[in-house]
Amino acid sequence: MSYPEARYLGETGEASGVFRPASAPPDLVISAATEERPHKRTEVHYLSTGASTNGHFGLYRWEMGPGPSGPSPHFHRTITESFYVLSGTIRLYNGERWVAGKPGDFLYVPEGGVHAFRNESGEPASMLLLFTPGAPREAYFEELAEIAITGRQLSPEEWTELYRRHDQYMV
Repeated sequence: MSYPEARYLGETGEASGVFRPASAPPDLVISAATEERPHKRTEVHYLSTGASTNGHFGLYRWEMGPGPSGPSPHFHRTITESFYVLSGTIRLYNGERWVAGKPGDFLYVPEGGVHAFRNESGEPASMLLLFTPGAPREAYFEELAEIAITGRQLSPEEWTELYRRHDQYMV
């Protein structure tokens, strides 16, 4: 394997780094929280989006409350996805089995790889979610958040269409 073809052709480099402090508020809150279940809340920090990395990757910090949350097994046709557990215990599915991911554990899933993640620990948990190339995943998660907030009910056909538009194929 070799380095890719050069994309920056300048001679001196430039000041182009983007800093995001840890204290920045979440970009998205996905919540099915109710008065009876206030702990069902996920905060998403868009550390880098596909748009901000010129389509190279997207990197999110995914912070889940103690209530059960996470997608069912699925795969993507166009993107890889990687998960790095920062805190708590996150169940990770690699297409064959579920494992209890602890801080420092990592799961890489290539295109077509069946995967899922869940927080079922009863405690808060967080992870980094990396996908390549940098697809516009924000729109997918924002649509899910809107559905959760409004309580809108989708038909099976509408769910299939939403997933298809966002390269999400449920297993």
